[in-house]
Amino acid sequence: MDISASYLGLRLAHPYMAGASPLTADLYTIKRLEDAGASAIVMYSLFEEQVTMEETGTLRHRNPLDEQFAGALAHFQAPTDYRLRPKDYLEHLHRAKQAVQVPVIGSLNGTTGESWLKYARMIEEAGADALEVNIYEVVTDLDVPGVAVETMLRDLVTDLKRALRIPVAVKLAPFFSAFGNLAKRLDEAGADGLVIFNRFYQPDIDIRDMTVGPNLELSRSAELLLRLRWLAILHGRVRASLAVTGGVETPSDGIKAVLAGAHAVQMVSAILRHGVAYFATMREALVRWMEWHQLTALDQVRGRVSLRQVADATAFERANYIRALHSWGK
Repeated sequence: MDISASYLGLRLAHPYMAGASPLTADLYTIKRLEDAGASAIVMYSLFEEQVTMEETGTLRHRNPLDEQFAGALAHFQAPTDYRLRPKDYLEHLHRAKQAVQVPVIGSLNGTTGESWLKYARMIEEAGADALEVNIYEVVTDLDVPGVAVETMLRDLVTDLKRALRIPVAVKLAPFFSAFGNLAKRLDEAGADGLVIFNRFYQPDIDIRDMTVGPNLELSRSAELLLRLRWLAILHGRVRASLAVTGGVETPSDGIKAVLAGAHAVQMVSAILRHGVAYFATMREALVRWMEWHQLTALDQVRGRVSLRQVADATAFERANYIRALHSWGK
């Protein structure tokens, strides 16, 4: 039984890997992840805001000590509130790479790519096997068109690929009017992987105090469906590896992701919920399922239920939508 997988050109023992999370904040837990069976480990993110504060003392081109920017920057946490300073993050990544045998992937989180190239190179020099670029921003400027955001993403990938030798994966949100075209453009720009999708954290409103506060809940299986759709659409149509993140709560969810076309399955919420031993549960369930279907290699599973199997993907999506609406109550 061959359940090995290839992601970003890295050979994995199986598709289930640890996604970026607080689990990688200390070496002890990183070693536990490997011992429990994680096939690769994505480090938690170094944020662009940390980098710009370290390099220039500014946040989004503004001096946080200047009173005229106090209101605009009041919601950002202080540099001391981050787990590690940028240089300490690099040392932590280096030690993590020395401590385990599985691939270790660095992570940068930001919106513009400013100051990233220097730290991207330093992450490579620290020993990371690959870099995951986490693009997260809600565009609230009504004058910024979608094409400007997409072009920025493409240019960021182009610049990173010119600067680095290690593979680059892009972690994306689903909120683009033509996500498939964006995926194609990033693929053509040289992205080695697309991570689908960044979770969209939405603040909640306290009606007693009339204030807005952060709201973070662990993901559930219901979040997987959107990811399955785009994995199925992109499988076989882009060169880049495809990873799923978010909504993989059960062993069945992991199998569905591979059937849709995922090369790798990043897990965070399920591990936080059940503990690191859940990697063994996921792997063993995959083996049993493949044995039941008399499948001997993961390559026989991947993309088996993708839209590559249908004659007209657009017509299939439209027909499925209509059928879903008419299925209610039947």
